[in-house]
Amino acid sequence: MERIVFGDNQFFGVNHMSEEKARAQAMRFQDTAEIIRVLDIAYDSGMTAFMCTTHDRIAEICAHVRANSERYKEFTFYPCMPYAQKYANAVTENGVISALAGMLPRDGAINALFKGGMSIAKRDLAGIGELLIDTEMRMFDGCRTPVVFLQNIVTDLLLGLKLHHLFRVFSDYVMRKHNAEAGFITMNMPMLLDALDEVEIDNPIVCSNINKVGFRMCGGLAAYRHAIANRRFRPVAMSVLASGAVPPREAIEFIAGLRNVESVVFGASTRAHIEQTKGLLDEVFVGNRGNSKSSVSRDQLM
Repeated sequence: MERIVFGDNQFFGVNHMSEEKARAQAMRFQDTAEIIRVLDIAYDSGMTAFMCTTHDRIAEICAHVRANSERYKEFTFYPCMPYAQKYANAVTENGVISALAGMLPRDGAINALFKGGMSIAKRDLAGIGELLIDTEMRMFDGCRTPVVFLQNIVTDLLLGLKLHHLFRVFSDYVMRKHNAEAGFITMNMPMLLDALDEVEIDNPIVCSNINKVGFRMCGGLAAYRHAIANRRFRPVAMSVLASGAVPPREAIEFIAGLRNVESVVFGASTRAHIEQTKGLLDEVFVGNRGNSKSSVSRDQLM
């Protein structure tokens, strides 16, 4: 993965610092053209990797990238699935079976899955999951997607239910069907690493909160530091500013000091934030680890 990856929280009203800012951002980015404008600023600054949910509006971004392939030759998507709110709303409105039936492709797969209700009755979670992965990935057809992430809401649910074998199912399937590596987003990185070891996923990509004050780091800061220093995996850091609790330089110096952190995920909504923080990230995080095409902003880091 790229050392620095641009995120999409700001585009869909997610801000861990302020609900008011989140609402303002959601209003601002109701127009997809405004999202594309910010992505263009990031891309023209050298940030080519975009980590995004499978929100329906991301399909519009994918279509724009495909339609302008010469401009976006290096543009890379890192899909994160599922977009939980979409599924929650569908289940609330239509029930579980109807929600699934409405989301899955109507090409015979549904008949195979729901024939006599057997797959549901047998709790064929792997089969359902594979079909949902295919459905979520359709918007990215023709786009570069080298890593596909499982969102923390599912990762941590499977972790809590001890359904660890499904991590292996996810990893194997995205590689086999979509030629991508699996990534896992979690709020409990040390526990997830144990589960991934159990199902023999070697050197996994794991994205989690990593920051100096232990903000939203289940298991505690000491356990995270020990894991990063001693375990074989590729850590991707988010929420490095601990929702504004740590000053930018101090926060980034802390991450840079954890020598094995591979990437940082961030989101920014203005040219000023992008340009003003690029130098800091290049100097502190990237400078001694090779070149990067990305940067980070103070109050938009996820």
